[in-house]
Amino acid sequence: MALTLQDVEHVARLARLRLSPAELEKMRDQLSNILDHFQMLQQIDVSAVPPTAQVTDLVNVLREDEIRPSLPHEQALANAPEQQDGMFRVRAIFEEE
Repeated sequence: MALTLQDVEHVARLARLRLSPAELEKMRDQLSNILDHFQMLQQIDVSAVPPTAQVTDLVNVLREDEIRPSLPHEQALANAPEQQDGMFRVRAIFEEE
């Protein structure tokens, strides 16, 4: 499946990538090759293969929650660059509207 340069520019814009004309051309070739491989995979008959979401038969790989002692409050805050009212103070990442 041959992609156009406009397709690659669109994907690059969505990914917030600045690509040079040479990089756009290279990505066009590489992405087209990847899509060609997917087209080949779509030709494989998998009608006899049951749908699978988990292939390793793992039931639960997480440990049980346990209450354990943690760091004392003062020790947890000891290396904090900034603290306020006994809590870590961090720079806001959301702007108020």
